[in-house]
Amino acid sequence: MNMPETAPGKLAKAAAAAPQVKLSALNGIKRPVKIKPDEIQLLANYIYGIAGIHIEASKAYLIETRLGRMLEAENCSTYSEFYQKARADGTKTIEKKIIDAITTNETLFFRDANPFELLKHKILPEVIDKHASKSIATPIRIWSAACSTGQEIYSIAIVLKELLGNAKLNVKLTGTDLSDAAIRAASYGSYNKFEIERGLPKDRLQRYFTTDGANWKIKDDIRAMAMFRKLNLMHPFTAMGKFDIIFCRNVAIYFKLEDRKKLFNKIADVLEPDGYLIIGSTESLTGVCPRFVPKRHLKSIFYQLR
Repeated sequence: MNMPETAPGKLAKAAAAAPQVKLSALNGIKRPVKIKPDEIQLLANYIYGIAGIHIEASKAYLIETRLGRMLEAENCSTYSEFYQKARADGTKTIEKKIIDAITTNETLFFRDANPFELLKHKILPEVIDKHASKSIATPIRIWSAACSTGQEIYSIAIVLKELLGNAKLNVKLTGTDLSDAAIRAASYGSYNKFEIERGLPKDRLQRYFTTDGANWKIKDDIRAMAMFRKLNLMHPFTAMGKFDIIFCRNVAIYFKLEDRKKLFNKIADVLEPDGYLIIGSTESLTGVCPRFVPKRHLKSIFYQLR
């Protein structure tokens, strides 16, 4: 005589018959796609072609962390598929997103401090005096070559405002960056608490910013001093004209040596003969561009044409 099956026995049979599902799927966990060695070079070459940024093979993690979510959003199962999709995108929407993701927008107000003291106490007074002695009035032109989200160029504008007060002087500030997202953010000029607290003293915050919801927005008179445009530094830019002062800080470090040489030679072409170039505190033009000679003022180094 067959004994009736107990409830625990029925449950065990049902569990055995059920389709096996991975625990990760039950928990909704989706494992990130790993990039293959041949895909690293494929993507690195593509990024170099569109942005001039050199990514070494050992930096595969950089591609995965910066582009992983985009890969998922584009419904691509491999980085090769993602690359092909980006290449086939005639609107260049994916390309722009890749540039936004891969570029390093690490910046803060009055970064490193010394260049802005140099600007205020030496460079700007000298440039203003030189322009005052010219028979034909021309604007003082200042270029932030990798302006990111605008903190550098607004720091320059604040220094100008503090130096000049209400004096009328024709000054044109230009900020350029490779990233569309960075240019949009710079142009709007609104910053969150974290961004504001990085390098901006409270007295300057109160003087030059207004509240913008939970953020702080640069005041209109400072915003009006600057214009922004997208620019790939690997492309020609002589059409921008000549500049009295150029800030090109902490961007060339992402370029190959040969590209750094080309970049600073192009910068030399658009710098006024008596103009000033300021680069990053850890950067040097030794062995990069012999057309420049380094000069020191107090704790700061700047460069001028030979």
